[in-house]
Amino acid sequence: MAEGNGAAAGANASPQLNVLVQYTKDLSFENPNAPQSLGPQENGPNISIQVNVNAKQLAETDFEVSLTLEGSAGEGAGTLFKFELTYCGVFRLQNIPANDIPAVILIECPRLLFPFARQIVGDAVRNGGFPPLFIDPIDFHALYVQRAAANQGNPAIA
Repeated sequence: MAEGNGAAAGANASPQLNVLVQYTKDLSFENPNAPQSLGPQENGPNISIQVNVNAKQLAETDFEVSLTLEGSAGEGAGTLFKFELTYCGVFRLQNIPANDIPAVILIECPRLLFPFARQIVGDAVRNGGFPPLFIDPIDFHALYVQRAAANQGNPAIA
């Protein structure tokens, strides 16, 4: 087994992104017009979904990334359901250049969280008496670019 002084190994180490933990931080599902809303619908409901990604540095290499999905089906008195999910992960980033860290945190981390959040929302809607809601894939790169433009090139990590 070859031994080194550690400094050279660290300088040539490959970038790493590790998921330390994933968890539901907040989940709300409202079915305000049940049971009347559970019958057949004449037209498909108007479904709206908002997505937000936030990040907070916990330690030198550790970041909490929050993916928030909010949505509803129907409007006003005809609302079928509403949901809000904040799904989080704690990620460890090692050997990633400092200027690349915001992109990794706000693009790659939510991309890893999204399938789990999508499943939780689908299950909540199904458990509310409706067909499961399958959210289309989200382009987190486009959200990152939009956020950076709104903040004059700085995507902001707390």
